[in-house]
Amino acid sequence: MHETNAPLIRLAKRDAMPRGQMWAIRGAAFLAALLIGAVIFLLIGNNPFTAYGTILSGALGKPTAIRQTARIAVPLLGTALAIAPCFKMKFWNIGAEGQITAGAVGATWLALHWADSLPAPVLLPAMALAGALFGGVWALIPAFFKTRWDTNETLFTLMMNYIAIGIVNYLQGGPWEGRPGSQIIPQFGDSAVLPKVLGVHCGWIIVLLLTVLMYFYMKYTKQGYEIAVVGESQNTARYAGMNVSRIVMRTMFLSGALSGIVGFVVCSGADNTLHAGVAAGVGFTAITVAWLAQLHPFAMVGISVLLAVLEKGASTLQTRMAVPASISDIITGVILFCMLGCEFFINYQVILRGRHKEVTGA
Repeated sequence: MHETNAPLIRLAKRDAMPRGQMWAIRGAAFLAALLIGAVIFLLIGNNPFTAYGTILSGALGKPTAIRQTARIAVPLLGTALAIAPCFKMKFWNIGAEGQITAGAVGATWLALHWADSLPAPVLLPAMALAGALFGGVWALIPAFFKTRWDTNETLFTLMMNYIAIGIVNYLQGGPWEGRPGSQIIPQFGDSAVLPKVLGVHCGWIIVLLLTVLMYFYMKYTKQGYEIAVVGESQNTARYAGMNVSRIVMRTMFLSGALSGIVGFVVCSGADNTLHAGVAAGVGFTAITVAWLAQLHPFAMVGISVLLAVLEKGASTLQTRMAVPASISDIITGVILFCMLGCEFFINYQVILRGRHKEVTGA
């Protein structure tokens, strides 16, 4: 027998928490974020109620603002759907930026070279397929190295982002450059531009359909079950007769293909051309969307809209109330930090114990 000192503070994994309690914690975290934001607004001399009202009105107050908010939410949602299967499998795909860019390159190739030969009903689906193929193949590269030589997928996928951006920079100033010296790829022809529905390009319909499809894929298909098993334990998956390498490759191709479709939607629906910043950082922001939604496709819809409202509303703060961009970013960061932090308290409990001696077996 010997004596040990119990720690003053320790963490313990929670058992399954009731759904109502989980949402109560998330609601409290969101309220805490709003209160912290209110203090920040007060410190810089702004009325918090006016500031938050400006954010809401700037994002949702007018039809034009709603359409702009929707345009922000569409690629966020699509990319979150794309990376969710990888994260469920515990394959940390940080390369959605590059996969979006690769998909946009594939779609742009068709838009520049076939717009005069194919009608829109043929060209647009072909562009979507090209985007999916280019994005999927781009994602297969780190997946192959992971399954073949057990490389670090986080670093590999991250580096692939910069390679994709470099390729676009080359195309902008090289083979696809429009006016010599402009470093700009020409605008797409009308047949290569996604039509608008309710004032917004129909990409929002595409990503909502993908949301439903991904929900059923992850929850009710054999492939979705295999992803979940591999994420829990690769050894268990192998014991059950699953080909883990094939599952990883297949899932990464799917992830890249969905990201590539997002690239097609952005370049054909929002930008009507290709440029090096086509992904615009959504590949990283979508990670936050996926984690806040606990990888649930339908929850991603709400989280994407929330972040889009914050982004659009923050830009309105700058113009209407002369709030510096840095303050807007701080408010957004505080809200995200609190929302992500609350997931810690949902999964773990902090146990406070006075220092005392416990008797344990020798």
